[in-house]
Amino acid sequence: MNETLMERSTVRKTKKGKQRITWNLIKSQRQLIYMSVPLLAYIVLFAYVPVWGWTMAFQDYKPALDFSEQKWVGFKHFKFLFEDDNFLRVLRNTLGMSIINLVLGFVTAIILALLLNEIKKVFWKRTVQTISYLPHFLSWIIVTGIVATSLASDGIVNDLLIKLHLIDEPILWLSEGKYFWGVVGASHVWKEVGWNTIIYLAAMASIDPALYEAADMDGASRYRKMLHVTLPGIKPTIVILLIMSIGHILEAGFEVQYLLGNGLVVDWAETIDIFVLKYGIAQGNYSLATAGGIFKTVVSVIMLLIANWTAKRLGEERLL
Repeated sequence: MNETLMERSTVRKTKKGKQRITWNLIKSQRQLIYMSVPLLAYIVLFAYVPVWGWTMAFQDYKPALDFSEQKWVGFKHFKFLFEDDNFLRVLRNTLGMSIINLVLGFVTAIILALLLNEIKKVFWKRTVQTISYLPHFLSWIIVTGIVATSLASDGIVNDLLIKLHLIDEPILWLSEGKYFWGVVGASHVWKEVGWNTIIYLAAMASIDPALYEAADMDGASRYRKMLHVTLPGIKPTIVILLIMSIGHILEAGFEVQYLLGNGLVVDWAETIDIFVLKYGIAQGNYSLATAGGIFKTVVSVIMLLIANWTAKRLGEERLL
């Protein structure tokens, strides 16, 4: 009996001690808490409050009516999406372009980071890096203008290919659907590859130099060191970024497809975002537009959880 009372007393003291430590910690960190209040308010205001608008996907929403006067229709708009051939086509386009952007973006950024890491002259390394990430600061309006001009029938790309005797006549790159996905992927690479290498270069800078010295003593070449020292050293970073990218698998883009697309390639250019704008917002069907947005969000969350679970099962770094 006495032992039980002593145990209970010990548990109470431990809980009080933890509570005291917690409140002392909060008190000591109150400046940081005050600084985080605007950020938390921003997140709540722009990330959580708009979720209330998801109710429109389950209504035949009419802007002139109050919330209590709206007609509830259940999953009518979701059913329409999956029965509509146009939506299935834009879903195919979105997945296709997103996967191309994902693969090309990862491969090119890692390769460029590996090559930059091998440049010993700091001046040349910084120069190449600066030139490579400058396009990131250009808007898609400017980028698509440059791409359209370069890919015109009398543009620099066709001129160069003709002079190299790779083609006999100009190719209409933006008038044939079979080229459109490749053009979008190449545009994303040119615009973002330099910016994406920054994280990988930072990860490479944290690799222990002793590993490279040991590899030199074993007679490893530059390529062997990249393969067996550098790549394993940045592997956790690659896995984390890959998980985050998979979570955005339906974010193929809007601006580049909308600006480069035309009537000749519409079957290959439209994405979910363009579909929502064209058949939802532009026609005043806000319920359909909201249903499309919810579909994208749900798929993104599911893909993120699956990628994180897979990384956990494989013993790799993960987000959660």
